[in-house]
Amino acid sequence: MKDVAARAGVGLSTVSRVVSEKSGVSRAKRRAVERAIAELGYSRNEFAHTLRTGSARTIGVVVTRISDPFYAQLVSTIEERAQERDLLVLVASAGDDPVEGERVLRRMLTRRLDGLIVVAHEEADVSFLAAEKEAGTRIVFVDRPPRGLHADLIAVDNERGAADAVAHLVQAGHRVIACLAHTSGRFTSERRQAGFRQGLRDAGLPARPELIVAVDDDVDACVEALRELWSLDDPPTALFTTNSRTTKAVLKALRLLDAHPALVGFDDFDLAELMNPPVTTIAQDPWAIGDAAAGLLFDRIAGLAGPERRITLGTRLIVRGSGELPPG
Repeated sequence: MKDVAARAGVGLSTVSRVVSEKSGVSRAKRRAVERAIAELGYSRNEFAHTLRTGSARTIGVVVTRISDPFYAQLVSTIEERAQERDLLVLVASAGDDPVEGERVLRRMLTRRLDGLIVVAHEEADVSFLAAEKEAGTRIVFVDRPPRGLHADLIAVDNERGAADAVAHLVQAGHRVIACLAHTSGRFTSERRQAGFRQGLRDAGLPARPELIVAVDDDVDACVEALRELWSLDDPPTALFTTNSRTTKAVLKALRLLDAHPALVGFDDFDLAELMNPPVTTIAQDPWAIGDAAAGLLFDRIAGLAGPERRITLGTRLIVRGSGELPPG
């Protein structure tokens, strides 16, 4: 910085203000500093800056599967919001193993972070993060509440979304509806199953236990489950699936069985509108979820105090055709 100041013919404080993007510097001096920076190839020592300011200008994001389009969009939104503040974002996938999830989180914490956004495995005990919170690292959880820690949470109304799916199928004339539920991600699966049952009660229909089957994204398991459902004395004429991976597996199973029941899936997915018929879905908005998580984290970093917040976002029914088929 001294070399830049000498080359530009300004004081060291002027260089500091330009590098830190602060106001109070004339246009001519700012241009002189920027020219000197380019000529000398100067870049700020971020480690020294961190020691001096106490800010790393870096946040971490940990999700279960970055390859999942939902989480990819979530991360992309967080990155956009961070870039607006000239913050670096470190991203890691923790997978579906709670032990690996804890290991990834602990490794992320070895970096100097101003804040952390986490989609934690529901079986992972994250109580070890309490020490990080006490030390000043702001943490916001997404999608599901953390185990062993009180913290800010951004979630969606899983129950209402599932109930809306049932209401749509009932309106189309269906009276026997089955739920094919995912198993990896117990919190969201259980909440959506609860919403499914509530939707049936709202319609005055019985919530028959044999009509709720755990299959996840195993096509063979879906084929077997569908065969058993259709062997019932009063078989379902419509299906509700609890996440996009399960929806895709069920669609493959239906093709193998050459069956065409009505279907509404929780989570929108690529190509849903190109299926035949196009798939009706209950859509979460990963952009809105990422925006809310980033906004709350940045507010906390800026000094927002108070008790932990829980922000619940709504879902949206996208009617495309697969839920419109007549019974039978």
